[in-house]
Amino acid sequence: MEVRYRPARLADVPAMAEVIAGYAEAGLMLPRPNSELYENVRDFIVAEAEPGGVCGCTALHIDTERIAEIKALAVAKAVQGRGVGRGLVETAIAAARDLGLERVFCLTYQVDFFTKLGFTRVDRSRLPDKVWGECVRCHRFLDCDEVAMWRTVAGGPVPQPTVA
Repeated sequence: MEVRYRPARLADVPAMAEVIAGYAEAGLMLPRPNSELYENVRDFIVAEAEPGGVCGCTALHIDTERIAEIKALAVAKAVQGRGVGRGLVETAIAAARDLGLERVFCLTYQVDFFTKLGFTRVDRSRLPDKVWGECVRCHRFLDCDEVAMWRTVAGGPVPQPTVA
């Protein structure tokens, strides 16, 4: 299976929504309505398998001139364990570096996965105020159990994603 990573297009939104919906229904990530995906399509990167089409996505959402959030990371169950999630995150980090950002963060339940990618836990109070503008609209706001993590993007080159 060959996978390539590219900016999302409007035509990718239904496939992205389908991948995200499975995790949202299981309570493993926040739901993302199609309207939100269309509105933010420029933030998204998709993983496209040959053959098979879109098999994963993530967004790099810029919050300030120094930091961005990696969010809405989802990989189709059929390709889990093949490095697609890692490839999406590494592609997002490379884009953050190209933009001149210093750091990326995420709010996640997948602590081990992000730790392997160089992220460390951080107190939420260190995250930009802008993220709390979004969090306050979440149905889990008062009972949020996601873990805040971040990593720097400066330094050496990000390895190119590989897929088994």
